[in-house]
Amino acid sequence: MPFKFYHGRTGVIWNVTPRAVGVEINKQVRNKIIKKRIHVRIEHIQPSRCREDFLKRVKANDLAKKEAKAKGVKVHLKRMPAQPKPGRIVKAKATSATTIAPLKYELLV
Repeated sequence: MPFKFYHGRTGVIWNVTPRAVGVEINKQVRNKIIKKRIHVRIEHIQPSRCREDFLKRVKANDLAKKEAKAKGVKVHLKRMPAQPKPGRIVKAKATSATTIAPLKYELLV
């Protein structure tokens, strides 16, 4: 069982032995980051899921390229940040709108 600091950390495998795996992990020590090499038993590691989204996006892009090529259309594959939600009108027929104002400082003291 690795030391508690290393639980949940993502590292790079640098060595494989019959019973353990050598993992290189970045560790912050005061004002610098050093690379630590530790050996961890195989039952204490699990594959990282950081590439799942990337691989899913690659498959979707390949499919979009294939469809666009068949139709003869240009396709935009760049990721876009989430755009603002469209505005909407709030109807206040059931209740009347209330105007609020801050309290004066003299009343609070």
